[in-house]
Amino acid sequence: MIRLVPFTMGDADELIHWIPSEDFLMQWGGPEFVFPLTKGQIQNYLGKENQLVFTAKNIESGLTVGHICISRIDAANKSCRISKVLVGSPETRGKGYGQKMIKGCLDIAFRELEFRRITLAVFDFNEQAINCYSKAGFQIEGHAINARKVNQSFWSLYEMGITREGWEQKNRSKA
Repeated sequence: MIRLVPFTMGDADELIHWIPSEDFLMQWGGPEFVFPLTKGQIQNYLGKENQLVFTAKNIESGLTVGHICISRIDAANKSCRISKVLVGSPETRGKGYGQKMIKGCLDIAFRELEFRRITLAVFDFNEQAINCYSKAGFQIEGHAINARKVNQSFWSLYEMGITREGWEQKNRSKA
């Protein structure tokens, strides 16, 4: 249904279009970016080492449906982090693309890169994303209270993780 392909600067305009507000930018990109998102910020983001940045394409239509990153790649410890997960336009949300994007990243990290552990962070009010990650096998490992200041309020987040063993068990139970 989707294919993860390397993100290029040719994808930047669409990504910028998907980010309508400062709050949304924080939810997607964390403190790394400043609203409004610009091509310069994206260029800096793409220039970082130890990450793989992807665009998610609908195989049938060819349309771009999302963005996702495997970051903090630590080859020595066989671990990484999934970050910057976004199902793009509101019309494409709620159709299972997020789940397929996560599955694609897990396949890359566990099968191709042979990692042992993957983590991610999600704001605790983002129930749809938490459900998506939980369905993929991630478990909540911690709760960081008041972790990010956004405007005049503080947002808390969950740290979630999955091990190779947990992922393999999850995949066996689906078979």
